[in-house]
Amino acid sequence: MKNNNINRNLYNKIRVYPAEMGTQTFGRLQVRCTTRGLAPIDSAIVQISSSAEPEVIIEELTTDFNGLTQEIELPAPPIDYSLNPAPATQPYSEFNLRVSAPDFEPVTVSNVEILTLVTALQELTLTPAEIPTGGELYVIPPHTLYGDYPPKIEEEEIKAIGETGEIVLQNVVIPEYIVVHDGPPTDTAAQNHYVRYRDYIKNVASSEIYATWPESTIMANILAIQSFTLNRVFTEWYRNQGYNFTITSSTAFDHKWIPGRNIYSNIGLAVDQIFTNYLSRPNVKQPILTQYCDGYRVQCPNWMTQWGSKELGENGLNAIQILQHFYGDSMFINTAPQVSGVPASWPGVNLTIGSTGVSVRMIQEQLNRISDTYVAIPKMAVDGQYGPQTAEAVRIFQQIFNLPQTGVVDFATWYKISQIYVGVTRIAE
Repeated sequence: MKNNNINRNLYNKIRVYPAEMGTQTFGRLQVRCTTRGLAPIDSAIVQISSSAEPEVIIEELTTDFNGLTQEIELPAPPIDYSLNPAPATQPYSEFNLRVSAPDFEPVTVSNVEILTLVTALQELTLTPAEIPTGGELYVIPPHTLYGDYPPKIEEEEIKAIGETGEIVLQNVVIPEYIVVHDGPPTDTAAQNHYVRYRDYIKNVASSEIYATWPESTIMANILAIQSFTLNRVFTEWYRNQGYNFTITSSTAFDHKWIPGRNIYSNIGLAVDQIFTNYLSRPNVKQPILTQYCDGYRVQCPNWMTQWGSKELGENGLNAIQILQHFYGDSMFINTAPQVSGVPASWPGVNLTIGSTGVSVRMIQEQLNRISDTYVAIPKMAVDGQYGPQTAEAVRIFQQIFNLPQTGVVDFATWYKISQIYVGVTRIAE
């Protein structure tokens, strides 16, 4: 994998905080390039520049046969800036990416957000050149905790669906895709985007909280985002008003979703671990519409505040304790019994060396199919016996897809294998 280190001395020119604050701090960036069928794109060139000097290339990276660049360090403000609701300067640095690959249309992303001590993941889907687009441009607006966005318009947390006669799902189901309207509901010019549910949650969480916050705080906020989103899905809130989408990107109505933005590795992993969970109250079937505000510029009694959740996490509270602090002791974590768009649901136990049976055979079959596309994954015998060969294939899969490299098929790995398997088989069909 190539790293030309084109102009690292220019980092001294793009310091993002006053020199007297001390030694420069860094965040990390990795870029993944795939087709719409999740197949990796080899030999894509990624040119990186500071958003302050977009014409000056400071790094050039090349994707490998897994579609990944190496992970590099980039300057970022001190971590205290993202832990303070009134920072003296922007809590993250911004960089531009120009991506090109043979036989594909180019992509430009402006203002990729780099936070210190965490890894930003920029995942890009490239369009084949035979479908000319002139190239795609994504301009990432400020983070919601730093920029100026309208506050949430208050709604009832439980929809009175029994009284209105609205059509709702029979059970809470994790959708494979949701349709995101990129604007307020009544903006007919705004585009609708089909987005994988997990990708949507990762995008929103990366847009609305800082990845430098405590793990329990991140988990609490992800659960609130998931529950809110699944309430929109379950009640078919917008479709029952005559709209053709699931949710909007307006902070006044829903959450901030940003096309093309980077996510953060720890947020992505957290979502993969808990994406089937949502928040419930006793004797209420629908996921709770868990509304929140920042708690600094906007106050919202009886809702979670993002900065308040950060402080509670720093004080040692776990995710459900944080949520109950704001929403009351009756709030609890529930689990959806069904996940759409996967060959089979999680079997309920980890698969590891010594495991046998139908679930092991299924994972072996899926990994063998995935290895046709991701050739670093070794082939294995499909015998329903979880031996060292299967464990090594799982470990390499986990390495490629930013999961802990345990060689064990846990909940997150099971569903990630399912996602990639479905993606590569659909494109073949």
